[in-house]
Amino acid sequence: MSTVRTALVTGAEGFVGARLVPTLVARGWKVRAGVWKPLPASAPPFPPGVEVLVTGDLATADLQDALGDATAVVHLAGRAHRMNEGGEEHADDYERDNAEVTELVGLAALAAGVRSFVYVSSVKAMGERTQPGTAFRPSTVCRPEDPYGRSKLHAEERLRAIPGLGAVVLRPPLMYGPGVKGNLRLLWRLVRSGLPIPVGSIKNQRSLLFVGNFADAIATCLECEAARGQTFVVRDGEDLSTPELVRRIARSDGRRPRVVPMPKRLLRAVARLAGKGDAASRLIENLSLDDEDLRRITGWAPPFSIEEGLAESSRGIP
Repeated sequence: MSTVRTALVTGAEGFVGARLVPTLVARGWKVRAGVWKPLPASAPPFPPGVEVLVTGDLATADLQDALGDATAVVHLAGRAHRMNEGGEEHADDYERDNAEVTELVGLAALAAGVRSFVYVSSVKAMGERTQPGTAFRPSTVCRPEDPYGRSKLHAEERLRAIPGLGAVVLRPPLMYGPGVKGNLRLLWRLVRSGLPIPVGSIKNQRSLLFVGNFADAIATCLECEAARGQTFVVRDGEDLSTPELVRRIARSDGRRPRVVPMPKRLLRAVARLAGKGDAASRLIENLSLDDEDLRRITGWAPPFSIEEGLAESSRGIP
């Protein structure tokens, strides 16, 4: 029997996939990088030996051909959360691209005899905020608040309904790393602008996750028999308040932080006027995770500190 470990990574061209593929290669995996369309010449290359497979839309792809001799699958592909697609008019798109396609990939993996299956869900499958002093755990009752979060929860449920698959579900929080986009990139640019950032009155706690830590956690779950069928939340080693995050971003960039106080009510009002009300909520509210189950069952611990992750991120943000 062959001892070669082969992993199909769907959505390998994305933010997580670009870090996961070299992580798996470094751990001795043969990797098949599934991408939606041919990569542009400007895209960073995958490590030597990685097979790049253009799958197109996974809803209509030949999944058995894509799987080939794979012994493991990491399913990253899906419809990413978009701030301008929070309305119910986009619910069907999220449901198709996340829940329905995930079920198809899971069924194809089972038919192909895949032993390890990891699905990257989202903390949004659980909700948008935690109360002070509390944290989301895998056992927390899920209350997603938008179509994206519901579609990720439905994807998890569809995988759980496939007997024998034993999918591992990972729910990451807001991630950062080289090339990060969205609110965190905006925060980096605000720090670099030298303008005062009015978050000094915020006293919250948020779990974050460096993409290098997440790639390591995914690989650990692929290789851990005890992880089969489990649902985990993942985070860096400590939670940060928003003012502390700004200070650490500034230090990682070699800058002096300019954090000033502003009443939360006024900050919310200003953000709404600027069309950034949702972004402000994420800066102000709590969202803490308790990843004790992941660490206890798999023995995983984040290999990178927050300082190391922020420093690498800073170098990778133009």
